[in-house]
Amino acid sequence: MPYPFRLGTTSYIIPDEILPNVRYLAGKVRDVELVLFEVDDGPSNLPGPEQIAELRSLAADHDLTYTVHLPLDLRLADDGSPRHASLEKARRVIDCTCGLDPWAYVLHLDGKSVRSGATPEALRRWQEQAVQSLKIAGGWVGGVEKLAVENLEGYPLDFHQAVLERVPVSRTVDVGHLWLDGHAPIAYMREALPRTRVIHIHGIAERDHASLAHVETEKLRAVLDELVRANYTGVFTLEVFSEADFLTSLSALKNVDAPWAEME
Repeated sequence: MPYPFRLGTTSYIIPDEILPNVRYLAGKVRDVELVLFEVDDGPSNLPGPEQIAELRSLAADHDLTYTVHLPLDLRLADDGSPRHASLEKARRVIDCTCGLDPWAYVLHLDGKSVRSGATPEALRRWQEQAVQSLKIAGGWVGGVEKLAVENLEGYPLDFHQAVLERVPVSRTVDVGHLWLDGHAPIAYMREALPRTRVIHIHGIAERDHASLAHVETEKLRAVLDELVRANYTGVFTLEVFSEADFLTSLSALKNVDAPWAEME
């Protein structure tokens, strides 16, 4: 179907490394979320120059873009310096993938210490450090608008608002996280979509990041209708991690009587 957005999914759909996954997904989606990790003194899946070259070639041949999910929640070190591991690893991932010209760098902000019950002073200090972290990472990617801050489960809906008002970053709206916390997503999406570069969506079963087959058709239709209303043309990522969940999510999308069906 001619979706008005860039349909995407993750780089962990078949049980293999990134390149075989992208080869498998080429022609099926228009964006691949590269889920990267680097363990200190342990495994890493950061692509090397030859892999980057092939990823670029696949993108050119199949109208693909890439979104890159940074591996750790961004924060400054306790002394307020940029030496924290999350920023150091973010820099390595950004340097490694900049040749792909990613659609966006998806990131979390580490606010666990202040998301509930923090003193006003502690909250202000966290907000200031979050702003500085985003400005630092934004310099590495060529502009803070390439950074897309994601809403997280277990956080107040307006948790990032004070930070977003100070830095013109983009946003990642994770609809699955909203469903997981029992929120109706439409009002949140309506406010966020003008700054949103990426949508994450997944079903909720015995776990989240399950197939959209677990989502009621009316709930899924409401989300898609809102994207059409907002003329959203960014990335729409099926954030699942198996071939079965990917294929059944595609089927669930096709079964929705969405507004663009008349374009077939």
